[in-house]
Amino acid sequence: MEEEKKEQLEDDGRVIANMNVDGMPWYAGDVLKQDGEAQDLKKLSKKQTLWLILGVTGAALLVAAVFALGFLLFILFADNVWFQH
Repeated sequence: MEEEKKEQLEDDGRVIANMNVDGMPWYAGDVLKQDGEAQDLKKLSKKQTLWLILGVTGAALLVAAVFALGFLLFILFADNVWFQH
């Protein structure tokens, strides 16, 4: 039998599936990826923290506005179409 040479795979640094799951032994903690580099969330400057909070708040308000608009449109539809006899 001839022995086949196994192809050596090299790690190119790409993430196929992020396995950083809370509770696992290899969990990296609070890490934020920025420009391809991991950055610890506890070491953010005050300006970066402010922008992070404003971004998260803005995203939450946008989602809340979409749900509120959908609820308002449903109420208008129900009042003008369903409850008309």
